[in-house]
Parts: sequence; structure tokens; C-alpha cells
Amino acid sequence: MPDKETGTPAGKGMESGLIEKLAVLLTVLMVFLTACRQGTSTVSEVEAAPGYSDSQIMLVVATERNRYRNVYTDRIWEVEVDNQGTTFQMYLLREIQSFLQELKMMNLLADQQDLRLSGQEKDRLEKLAEAFYDSLTEEDRKYTGVDQTDVYELYCEYHRANRLVDQLTQDVNLEISDSEAKVIRVQEILLSDGDQAQAAYDQAAAEGADFSFLARSLSEKKEIERNVCRGEQSKAYEDVVFALEAGEVSPVIQEGQQYYIVKCINDYDVQATTERKQRLATMRKNQAFRQIYDAFVAETPVEFTSEIWDRISLEDGAGSVTTDFFEKYQEMMN
Repeated sequence: MPDKETGTPAGKGMESGLIEKLAVLLTVLMVFLTACRQGTSTVSEVEAAPGYSDSQIMLVVATERNRYRNVYTDRIWEVEVDNQGTTFQMYLLREIQSFLQELKMMNLLADQQDLRLSGQEKDRLEKLAEAFYDSLTEEDRKYTGVDQTDVYELYCEYHRANRLVDQLTQDVNLEISDSEAKVIRVQEILLSDGDQAQAAYDQAAAEGADFSFLARSLSEKKEIERNVCRGEQSKAYEDVVFALEAGEVSPVIQEGQQYYIVKCINDYDVQATTERKQRLATMRKNQAFRQIYDAFVAETPVEFTSEIWDRISLEDGAGSVTTDFFEKYQEMMN
């Protein structure tokens, strides 16, 4: 299987960099579902309960399977993603199973909160389900076994989960200050020898010096330009770098056995700062929701059972092409 970035062949012995790219959570799923999953309490007595139908499970499976297959081809399924012999097919199916269990748990919590969908919401979800179902090919329908009712019910569950997060975190302060979110753009020279770093600084601070050229020539780090956010490096580094104005060069900054000389390119990246504000607000919202969700999970030891998981093969359904179950929701409901 070729690496999509380098085009070089890769198989079971693929380098760890590509494995890390493959071993990620399902990127189309809502961030809050990932956040609430981490650190969820375990319980000794778990009650088994029915979960989603086989066809609804297969709809999510098909969506994610086709998305990965379009990038990596069918050879991806047997690629091992860890040292325990876990194949990517095993990994992906586990992630989907966990997602669906969490989605169902969130709907149980929504029941507890008496969260109901309005008639207008149901009308929109019916139109969404119809549009999505009409977009499916005959092979999609055959592979998944879904009908329009299956699609509608699954969209309702997904929408209620979104609504639940908003309802339970509506009083959380999501205001992020400019100082906390501020992103700056810098160029860096990174060296592991203090004397060499001081000599590099003398060159960089000289009148008319080409910092970019010096960084490419001297730095031990290949990437010389990057965004810097607070909380990523030491206080000593941040105190100096965030005090720089555009065009200024820092003195030598020591972090352990590493030495930095930094030039500020942009002392306030407006777009990057705005995007980081949104990410930080989402993280704060997720943390608040997770506290409530984890407590509910601890008090509600339920595992949703299905026998289909052992029968699924991602190599089947060659003609299935659907990939946008979640994207269509984002387009029509947000």
C-alpha cells in the first residue's frame, strides 16, 4: 500500500509515522463523543441491553470503511497498527462499536433529562434522512441493509446527542481571553550547544542579518517556522517569545539541553487566534459535559449487545461508496 504523502510502498512493516496517521479516532465524529469516552469509569456489574440494529451499525461501518478505503485502498485492512497484531480492520471496528455505544448512552442520558425533539426538528431530520437515503446506491443499500426509517432514527439519536451537550453545558462560561488564545508566528534556530547558540545569536542580531537563511543553515530542526501558542513550551520560553514584537529577535533561550533563538514574524495571528479560541471553548465545553456523562455512566452500567460485529468484513461490499452520513448532517442541521 503506498503512503498517500510520499507515494512509497508500505505494508505490515510500514514505518511508525504512517501507523500513527492511520491509528486515529474517527474524524467525522463529534469531538465531544471522543472527549467523554476518555477516562470513562469501569464497573464490575454490567447489564446487557440491545443497541442499534444491524443495518444501522452497517451504515456507520460503510461510511467509515469507504472513507478510509478511498484514501488507502482495500490493502489497509490487514495492516498492523500495533505490536499486538491488531489490524486496521480490527481497530476501526472497535472504534465504531465504542462510538455507537457512547451514542446510545448519551441518548439514555437524554431520556433522563427529558430531552425531546420538536416537530420542526423532526421534519428537518426526516428531510435529511430522505435526501441521504436517496443518495445511496443499490450496492450501499444491499451492503448496509438500511431503509429510510433506519436512517431517520439514527439521525434522531445523533441529533439528540448534540442537543444534550448544548443543554447540559448552557451555563458554562466559554469565554476565552485573547491572551489565553493568542497565537504568534515565529522562526527558530534550535541548537543543542550553548556556545554555538550564542554565536548564532550574534549573527542573527547583527544589522541586516537574514534570519531565515541562518535558521535554514544552522538549526538542528528541519522546520524553522511555526505557530506558537501558550501552554506548549516552558514558561521561560513563552515569557520571552510572547514579549517580542514583529521583527524582533530573542536572546538565547535555554530549555533543558536545548537552546533557541527566535524571531517573531507575526506577533498576533488573527485567524489562528480565532480558531484556537473556538478549539479552547470546545475543550472547556467538553470537560464540563464529561463530568456529567462520566457520573451517569458510572451509575448506569449498561453494555449494548449485538452479534453482528464478529461477522463484519470490510473487504465485502465492493460497490458500496457512501461516505457522507455525518457530513450531510453537518450541512443540513447546523
